[in-house]
Amino acid sequence: MVDDKNRLGRGLGAIFGDDVSSVLEDIQQGNTDEFGGVKTMLKIKDVRTNPYQPRRHFDEDKLNELAESIQTHGLFTPILVRETSKGYELVAGERRLRASKKAGLDEIAAIVVSFDDSQMMEIAIIENVQREDLNVMEEAQGYQSLIEKLGLTQEEVANRVSKSRSHITNLLRLLKLPKQVQEMVSANKLTMGHVRPLVTIQDEKEIVRIAQEIYDRKLSVREAEKLVNSLGKEEKPVDKKKDNPEYNYVKSLFEKKLQTRISVDPHKVTIHFTDDEDLNRILESLGIIE
Repeated sequence: MVDDKNRLGRGLGAIFGDDVSSVLEDIQQGNTDEFGGVKTMLKIKDVRTNPYQPRRHFDEDKLNELAESIQTHGLFTPILVRETSKGYELVAGERRLRASKKAGLDEIAAIVVSFDDSQMMEIAIIENVQREDLNVMEEAQGYQSLIEKLGLTQEEVANRVSKSRSHITNLLRLLKLPKQVQEMVSANKLTMGHVRPLVTIQDEKEIVRIAQEIYDRKLSVREAEKLVNSLGKEEKPVDKKKDNPEYNYVKSLFEKKLQTRISVDPHKVTIHFTDDEDLNRILESLGIIE
């Protein structure tokens, strides 16, 4: 058995490799006794949800289906918990816990493991990302939590969750959007592609207005990009005079590629950015940095 204490505080990549979900499944199936792995029965009311859980939306129909299955066949896979001074805290298995409550169970099978706070947070985020259980806003908020609470850089987050740096940067930029627009993305009214061009707009009210127009008119991602670009031209008549019409196609290619405002003049291309993070994103898009 591997010494659990030597594992604490280490990144999950060093512990689990790339596939966190498969290791958690091994623990839940009793195929390994690492990290404690003590199986027991717990009162459902004594289990608190994972405070680092990034998921905010659970499909009620699927929960009801799982609850019916649990009522008929029982719970096949135990949940994972850790013991704290305040009782038991869920590590993995929130759908099973919620469905068991719906099924009217008083007790639930659990495996008690030893994880520290940073591992708890990484597990909650990485497991959901690997299973594609998160919408893009939940994913972005999860990455932001890793940065703020664990002090990780965007590059370190990318390595931990096996995603590209540009993917992390693009998702984090969505958190700059007004809450109303973020909620539209969470509710699947708009996609990431629809709202990504809106990040370059400074006026929050204008962002909300355009997002609603995209939704009301049921615009495609490409149509949404064209709408934002056309509005930008109307709002900046001075820039419009400077732009040579023969460069319009080149300008649109740049803006589509870099998702930011571009000015094209004879012998000069100007790339606009909002902050250092946005500049890094543009440099990554151009392949200048990785």
